[in-house]
Amino acid sequence: MRGFFFFACTSVYLYRMNVVLFDEPAARTNLLPFTFTRAVSDIRIGILTIAEKWGHELKRTVSRKTAEYLQIKYPLTSDPDTLYIDGAVCPDKKLVETILNLKPGEGLKQNNLTLAYRITGESNINYAEYPEPILRIDQPWKIFQHNAAELRKDFARITTNRKSAPISDPHTKVYHPENIFLEEGVHIRAAILNAEDGPIYLGKNAVVQEGAIIKGPFSLGEGAHVNMGGKMRSDTTVGPYCKVGGEISNSVFFGFSNKAHDGFLGNSVIGEWCNLGADTNTSNLKNNYEYVKLWSYAKGGFVNTGLQFCGLMMGDHSKCGINTMFNTGTVVGVSANIFGDGFPRNFIPSFSWGGANGFTTYQINKALETAQRVMARRNRSLEETDIQILSHVFEITATYRVWEKK
Repeated sequence: MRGFFFFACTSVYLYRMNVVLFDEPAARTNLLPFTFTRAVSDIRIGILTIAEKWGHELKRTVSRKTAEYLQIKYPLTSDPDTLYIDGAVCPDKKLVETILNLKPGEGLKQNNLTLAYRITGESNINYAEYPEPILRIDQPWKIFQHNAAELRKDFARITTNRKSAPISDPHTKVYHPENIFLEEGVHIRAAILNAEDGPIYLGKNAVVQEGAIIKGPFSLGEGAHVNMGGKMRSDTTVGPYCKVGGEISNSVFFGFSNKAHDGFLGNSVIGEWCNLGADTNTSNLKNNYEYVKLWSYAKGGFVNTGLQFCGLMMGDHSKCGINTMFNTGTVVGVSANIFGDGFPRNFIPSFSWGGANGFTTYQINKALETAQRVMARRNRSLEETDIQILSHVFEITATYRVWEKK
């Protein structure tokens, strides 16, 4: 009876409470360029975005409180009884239970960071210290660093008590089929799926072409493709409607992006609507094996990641031409277009046009035209809200395009 009472209480709370995932300012700045165009909780890690994880755990739709210029993309639901949760924090069972038991005027903190609080009207908040370890995505490299663990958690969230669609192709070789889950409509031909070291999730209508090799943990989102001969190494997430090939290791694609050809990508994060040209290669390890430094928008300079392996961080709508070579720890902003021989610099500002031989500005009207054409190929349209957001990002990132000041 006690267990039933707790379930009933949490059900009432969930039914009554409005849930808002908020962007903590420091985390939001640290996570640029990805948060130039999205709320923190819309970052994908594992199979799901952080917001989707909370929606699944709380059994309801969540809204987001983010930067003012982005709020037009995220209608904010208001209610006298509202539960606010840090959008950089990934849920786990203990944290969810603790948050659901918060009464109005109560909150949780950890090391002076606010994790969650519940208010009704103008409630004063009394905070308790949360003693358990949490996973908080407050740096870009944490996205790939913790992707394997979140893949395993999301696999359990999505597949528990569900039955996988069958693999009907007789020429596909499977290892540890109990760790493999296919949604309806998945198409596989003569591939190798090895889930002995971690689960493999293939989303609705995903395609795995002939000769592809996939090693778990791995996730392929709805409508995404692994092209012929693709080598998908472990700890990798390919988001919805992406097309990938070549060799990919411990990397995350948010969605709608392509790396369709040969070339290596490792320990990297690729936003939405990006394209990596044929034979693009990314260094993820320095020749002297030193820790990799990465551009930080918060510092205005490079910071030590404490990692030996760190590749490419690429913001939404950025592209690179064939045979592009990226140095270890390269950050590319939003709507950059990179091409030419040699290694371009390790920090490429938003709306850059060029490469190792120098950059000019990718003017906003041209960038929007390209975005419209790219999205139309996936039967999507560039909405007015997207235009407003990209135009704002063009303005606020002008300071990084130093050539404009000459």
